[in-house]
Amino acid sequence: MPLGPLMLDIAGTELTVEDRRRLTHPLVGGVILFTRNYTDYRQLSDLTRQIHALRDPHLLIAVDHEGGRVQRFLKDFTKLPVMRELGKLWDRQPGRARHLAKQTGWVLAAELNACGVDFSFTPVLDLDHGQSSVIGDRALHQDPNVVAELAQQLMLGLKRGGMLAVGKHFPGHGYIQADSHVEKAIDLRSYPEIEAQDLIPFQHLIDAGIAGIMAAHVAYPGVDTNPAGFSPIWLQKILRKQLQFEGCIFSDDLTMCGAGAFLESLLLRAQAALAAGCDMILVCNDPDGSDAVLADLQWQMTPASLARLARMHGKNHFGSWIKLRENGEYVQAVREIGAIGCKSGELPLQ
Repeated sequence: MPLGPLMLDIAGTELTVEDRRRLTHPLVGGVILFTRNYTDYRQLSDLTRQIHALRDPHLLIAVDHEGGRVQRFLKDFTKLPVMRELGKLWDRQPGRARHLAKQTGWVLAAELNACGVDFSFTPVLDLDHGQSSVIGDRALHQDPNVVAELAQQLMLGLKRGGMLAVGKHFPGHGYIQADSHVEKAIDLRSYPEIEAQDLIPFQHLIDAGIAGIMAAHVAYPGVDTNPAGFSPIWLQKILRKQLQFEGCIFSDDLTMCGAGAFLESLLLRAQAALAAGCDMILVCNDPDGSDAVLADLQWQMTPASLARLARMHGKNHFGSWIKLRENGEYVQAVREIGAIGCKSGELPLQ
């Protein structure tokens, strides 16, 4: 059964009957995991095996695992730094910051892949304009060229760990105060202003071959009254044609208020996001809404979308969690990451 365009969540730490029913629906192509789905690395590995066994090719398994305050799995996993710390390090030691960004990406990917997770929605390519509460220290830096440099190193590290990168939130969520998770989000800047700043990291990563991009639930009325994730102008005219992005476009979660403020029903949001150019759309934390979309959505996947999604499957280079933990280069990388944010000469607390 080919992969469908929907990425859904699941209830707990193992699959329920209802989870299995939804995940075997032809419209489903992926699963996103949250903290409620995690106990330890053994449980996570068992869960991903259950999910992979449902379909062939297996469903994509994703997670928001950026580091700092957005890290879904904590026990057993390396505590990843707040991305802002890499930006601060850049201001003192750019070469060291590049190296540690790559090490961070490698550890992030290797640990997730050892447990059967295909990819994380990372890196954040938003700029720190100094006023966004939801982005804040998730942004690498305020300088778009520094964000581009560090994000590319993160992407290279992810690739070394067997995982492709998904940059977010196109075309940039860092300028406004509004949090699109809980409120309507509107950025009143003109396109030239956005192009001169926020689009720079996206263009840089696209030129470097990034595999995925997630669109923001932010409206930029100077370009289109629809949020970017529902906008053919942003996704097809600008992202595909102007920036020449050939990878997979993901929506952000369609249950977020930033999406619901523009379109009332989940079905309408799903239809609009796919029609605008998304290859895969996320519907999370609303089982009844997921069922409504599965019941009524009509969508035929194109060969191009199927190929983009197939590329997102992870490549496990270590085979198991135990083998990964025995790898000397991994151990060294974990130690180096632990020192991010420490003053020169300090070592992290063990």
